[in-house]
Amino acid sequence: MAHKKLIMLIDDDPDILASLKAILEGEGFIVSTQMSAREGIDALTTITPDLILCDMMMERIDAGTRVADEIKFNHPSIPIYLISSIGNATASNTGIEQLGFDGVFQKPVSPDSLVSAIRKKLKI
Repeated sequence: MAHKKLIMLIDDDPDILASLKAILEGEGFIVSTQMSAREGIDALTTITPDLILCDMMMERIDAGTRVADEIKFNHPSIPIYLISSIGNATASNTGIEQLGFDGVFQKPVSPDSLVSAIRKKLKI
């Protein structure tokens, strides 16, 4: 990888953050972690990730969609993926793009699928 890509993870579960960070760093990505929707939005004032992975249900049940809306409004070129235990149900009932996400990963996240999708989206 000529230029290491920065991935932002937003999730209120420290175990999820640690496991996804380990997977992504092991694949050569730089990873920034945030433990809340607010932390994620605030971090965008100092960093510009190449891609964001965001949980749906954090401090509020719909925190992930609110984060996606705000990020897409202020940073429309950054792809945002939903990571959630309700990801598949949400995707089948609602157009995931209508919620502001570029795609969805069901928890527990398959490391191979995650890395493959990120590389495809970032054209690596």
